[in-house]
Amino acid sequence: MPGSLTPRRIPEEAKQRLKIMFIAKHARWQSALHPDDGNHALYHVEVREALREIGMNLVLADRYETLFEDPDVDFVFTLFNRGGFLNSEMMAPLLCTRLGVPHLGASPILRGLADDKHLAKLCAERRGLPTAPWAIYRKGAPVEQDRCPEAARLVIKPNASSASWGVQDASDWAGAEAAIADIHSQGHDAIVEPFLNGSDVEVPVITIDGQPVVMPMMLFEQADPTHLRTYYEKRDLVDRKSKYELVAFDDPHWVPIIAEHTRHVAEEFRPFDYGRFEFRLDTETGTVNFLEVNLQANLWSTKVFGQSAKRAGISQTELIETILYEALRRHGLLEPVVAPKAELHLVG
Repeated sequence: MPGSLTPRRIPEEAKQRLKIMFIAKHARWQSALHPDDGNHALYHVEVREALREIGMNLVLADRYETLFEDPDVDFVFTLFNRGGFLNSEMMAPLLCTRLGVPHLGASPILRGLADDKHLAKLCAERRGLPTAPWAIYRKGAPVEQDRCPEAARLVIKPNASSASWGVQDASDWAGAEAAIADIHSQGHDAIVEPFLNGSDVEVPVITIDGQPVVMPMMLFEQADPTHLRTYYEKRDLVDRKSKYELVAFDDPHWVPIIAEHTRHVAEEFRPFDYGRFEFRLDTETGTVNFLEVNLQANLWSTKVFGQSAKRAGISQTELIETILYEALRRHGLLEPVVAPKAELHLVG
């Protein structure tokens, strides 16, 4: 069962020795909601200040171009996941890989695997997880009705979107086809699946000593189980308190089942440092389905990871330090490199 965690501490020597780049879209933001990204900007500010509180030697960046040439840092703490173009989640890890600079989170190929909802569902299905039927409609490929799952209500969304950006619903094929066309016109692939009544169980996972650890689960409890959550609600750009609430999830029957599902599918994405796995639970029918995985998910204290950390008995800053500690450990950066001693050769 998910429970308390013992936070990790980065040695003072490593804090002094290592130069850490914090790169995020709003790495230099000061305060208040961003007009387009809403609370995402506040999240970046909070992580930046936590890294400073930990005592890391920080370099700030908010442009990919900073990584076009060697930035002269030891490690990149990247939250630059939403760059405004398709598959931008892979850009910062790719640039770091090109330069040979260690970075936070999974490798570029694993980031791509996770961010592609269709491929993530294939991974879950391969691991035996219950997954509702779905269809992927790639931009430029045929849009065929016979591949579309049958349901009274369908959900159509960009296949690589985050925070429910671009999500739509439809009650028939004509509506689904129009939604697919709309998403394609914006340059994205579309994924179509049945709308599942219920609430989302959020499962945050971090790495401890190299092993994925399931943290206490949270539930987006919906007042109306048929409500379709929107991007604007998730970013706090409109009121959503009357529609759903983030609460602790401790159901003695479902927690062990969902934790086991999470451990199974997490093996497809290791090593990833941290990620959030999502399931749709309908308690009325007694069914649970895997939805998606979000590697390097939102760490803001008011969101899933932050609230789960409280339940695990650690602070927001301790959560971030633990994640960074494990990433640095994985890359061999916690211990100073000791130069080999020169051999003494006697002449004569």
